[in-house]
Amino acid sequence: MVGTFWALVPPILAIVLALITKEAYSSLFIGVVVGALFVSGGSVVGALNALISDGDAPGGMIAAVAGNAGIFIFLVLLGIIVALVNQSGGSAAFGRWAEKNIKSRVGAMLATFFLGVLIFIDDYFNCLTVGSVMRPVTDSHRISRAKLAYLIDATAAPVCMIAPVSSWAAAVSATADKLGTGISGIQLFIRAIPYNFYSLLTFVFIIAIVCMKFDYGPMKLHEMAALLEGKLGEQEGGEESKGNPKGRVLDLILPVVVLIICCTLGMLYVGGFFGTDWWGGTDCAGDFIGAFGNTDAFVGLPWGSIIALVVIVIYYLCRRTISFKDAMACVPKGFISMVPAMTILTLAVSLKNMTSALGAAAFVKGVMEGAASGLYSMLPAVIFIVACVLAFASGTSWGTFGILIPIVTAVFPGDSKLLIIGISACLAGAVCGDHCSPISDTTIMASAGAQIEHINHVSTQLPYAITVAAVSFVTYIFAGFIQNAIVSLLIGVVLTVATLFVIRSVTKKKDAAKE
Repeated sequence: MVGTFWALVPPILAIVLALITKEAYSSLFIGVVVGALFVSGGSVVGALNALISDGDAPGGMIAAVAGNAGIFIFLVLLGIIVALVNQSGGSAAFGRWAEKNIKSRVGAMLATFFLGVLIFIDDYFNCLTVGSVMRPVTDSHRISRAKLAYLIDATAAPVCMIAPVSSWAAAVSATADKLGTGISGIQLFIRAIPYNFYSLLTFVFIIAIVCMKFDYGPMKLHEMAALLEGKLGEQEGGEESKGNPKGRVLDLILPVVVLIICCTLGMLYVGGFFGTDWWGGTDCAGDFIGAFGNTDAFVGLPWGSIIALVVIVIYYLCRRTISFKDAMACVPKGFISMVPAMTILTLAVSLKNMTSALGAAAFVKGVMEGAASGLYSMLPAVIFIVACVLAFASGTSWGTFGILIPIVTAVFPGDSKLLIIGISACLAGAVCGDHCSPISDTTIMASAGAQIEHINHVSTQLPYAITVAAVSFVTYIFAGFIQNAIVSLLIGVVLTVATLFVIRSVTKKKDAAKE
């Protein structure tokens, strides 16, 4: 089974079960168990070993927890900060301000989108920060949590993938630097940005569908329930305390600013920007981009968030909006609020590890090399689809471009325009598959940020993501022949808007027929 299509069966099974049953925990667990059986060659004892511990293959849940301990710490600290902001009355005050100053549902959704674009440093940080800040605003305008989760998810990874200063740019640059293309990793990343059609067209799609004031698919049902019946679809047990009635907008804004500054400094510190040789062998003192290329978000984000937490607690105590006892009561509250996300993340990472152990990378490499011989100008579109499928099945965009970038650089000459387009297609497909996948960590974080049941988020955003993916695929076909970023992107924009008009027309006809 190693290195064959069977390597993708466990994640595909988990995804199909999740979409059918609308239940993520058992679906992911079944996928992990099937993967463990494949890894162990059908041995029950061997499968149990692979399921729990490292064994001979890095797939166990213990390995998943250990490998993501930094993100778990960050999630808990962020959950505590959110609980503190709610307890202080900052969230409620921001909600009251938004009711007066953001007059429409369109304004609330666009504000959420633009805040997501502004927080481009890291996708985890983006998801949870935008969610905690904008929930009071979207709730006050009866925007469903499903729509909020989509807006969060559709900006988090895409904006990181087109921002030269982000943890994603660092990961891509580090991968590309090792391949000897004659172009530095960061230069390759920057030159690929105009061709990253999925990320760019997702932004066009969001603005268009918000301004056109319509929805389709499962999202339409959630939006109608929120608008007409006030049913926002929040996660069970997700109701938040209004906290101190004397809370001010500053009690939300200041903690968010402190958190952003501290987390950015934390990532720079870990990357060696301040002269600290954290990992050894890399001198990044004073080099902003180099420090991001050398950092580890799993260390930098907890590093910054724990300092931010201390500063925020001191601020609230000085403001007397919260007592020390109430502040400490927010610690278990914050932890409990993040348990669903940590549970799903543990199972999802275990499933990713099983897929890796089964040789999914070798299978995909064979498929790509087979396609390269006869579809040269069409190859960017093929790369995009392969990256989408791999990221969807594995739930990891970083793992996907880590697998595919070396293959793409081997297929195209180092000085060709098609190399840039091929890299862009690889990165765009990785983001697209990650965006669609129920087992993606970014998708899980978006559900946590919006406080919505995970499967509801996945089922509502899937039609939207697939629409943009289809347009992107067609655009990459044009790009492979035209090889001009501006012309190709304009074609993509026109196709995106035209597709939405067609969908709206078809939807109206179906609604009229039902009446």
